[in-house]
Amino acid sequence: MLRRSMKAWLARLAAGTPTVPLRDEETGCTLWIKLEYMLPSGSTKDRIASFILGHAVECGALREDSIVVEASSGSTSIAFAMACAMIGVRFRAVMPEGVSGERLLIIRRYGGEVVLTPRQLGVLGAIEETRRLAEEDGRVFWPRQFENPQNALAHQRTTGPELIAQVGTTIHGFVAGVGTGGTLMGIARALVEAGQKAAIGRPRPERGVCFAGQPEICGGIPGVVEGLSQILDEDAVGGVVSLPVPDAEAIRAARDLVLQGFPVGPSSGLNLAGARMLARKLGPGHDIATVLCDRMERYFSTDMFQDLSPDEAVRSTGGLGA
Repeated sequence: MLRRSMKAWLARLAAGTPTVPLRDEETGCTLWIKLEYMLPSGSTKDRIASFILGHAVECGALREDSIVVEASSGSTSIAFAMACAMIGVRFRAVMPEGVSGERLLIIRRYGGEVVLTPRQLGVLGAIEETRRLAEEDGRVFWPRQFENPQNALAHQRTTGPELIAQVGTTIHGFVAGVGTGGTLMGIARALVEAGQKAAIGRPRPERGVCFAGQPEICGGIPGVVEGLSQILDEDAVGGVVSLPVPDAEAIRAARDLVLQGFPVGPSSGLNLAGARMLARKLGPGHDIATVLCDRMERYFSTDMFQDLSPDEAVRSTGGLGA
């Protein structure tokens, strides 16, 4: 049986990330960005992986012979692969065909297994395959990230309080894209608990929005899916402002962040573009917070890097110049 002390050990995997301010001259607002890509596996999903597995160890639902199996397009699978490697439990990712090869390599390097489901069935197909595996094998532990309330609770207890303390002033708005809905719901609830009446914004990719039953990879913003979350409850946090963001604007924002030294992926660009949109709605002088979700390395073969050819990557002028 896995030692219960592993719960505290797992919790240390997601023991904090910095938050930095960006002054947005266009809106006259301060945008506070929480650098979740600095977590060990490179994404905010370390929060839910460590929280859910820690609880499972404590209550005895996770054993030495367990196989953790989860449906995910990438970052959640990577986070679970890392956490399972650290505690010595098997992990199997169930993913739609067509996800970037980088993500598959990272999972496999951690020792995780990968099952690919038909591309045309999208994430729903991966979820159904995970359900089948769980029903057929009693060793399977299924985290159920799209419906497990511990997903949001992880952010409510850790990410949200950290963000509030780091900003140190009133947060007038918080923005997060929705895949599972855990980040948005958890941090929004933490703001409510802290007595902060922040406007909660949900950026939605305009062209590449994906719906339940469609391939998750149909647009340029991996991980942002419409209609899959059973965690999202907009009324519970006083309503959510919908922020339509063109895919191109989200990708441009992500590339701009990298040029400023923040090595992030497309969903971070979506969040930043959404934060700027909410800032325009609220007006000058407000503080808007968001999260930078994950690192850029898992997106080298996606739209994020299509503007860079291999030739440009190795081009040299032959000297430093003037």
